[in-house]
Amino acid sequence: MSVTMKVTGLREIEKALAQIPAGTAKGVARRALKKELQPVADLANVFWPGGADDVFRITSSLSRSQPQPAKGRSIVNMFVGAPGGRGGTPEAHLIEFGTGPRAHKSGKYVGAVSPTPMLQPAWDARKGQMLESLGQRLWDEIEKTMARRAKKAAKG
Repeated sequence: MSVTMKVTGLREIEKALAQIPAGTAKGVARRALKKELQPVADLANVFWPGGADDVFRITSSLSRSQPQPAKGRSIVNMFVGAPGGRGGTPEAHLIEFGTGPRAHKSGKYVGAVSPTPMLQPAWDARKGQMLESLGQRLWDEIEKTMARRAKKAAKG
């Protein structure tokens, strides 16, 4: 399947972000991405077979055991997924992707889990409009940040 998109205005966003300090610009990008990814997490939670639990969350980091994406001064990464560990749901990926037939070393068969996709349908439902709305969200966050910085500078 192929998707064709035409995006305009990203150069202007990049120039506007360059006018504010790097740390502040990263915060702007994180806030915009988090707001745009929230509907994906919400829809995936609706598909979660466990009921009313909010299993899928947005985070800016992965656990140490997961492959790490590229990092750099100007790179902002955000992830939607089910965190493991305390308070998380480490079995979510087993339900999402399913498992093959499983057996103990003794030979005892313990079954298989059929895949129940949650994140993929949520992403597919939202990805078409996400890039366009992300640009507008970034502009909104940039304008709010510039207004706060101007107000702070006026105070002295």
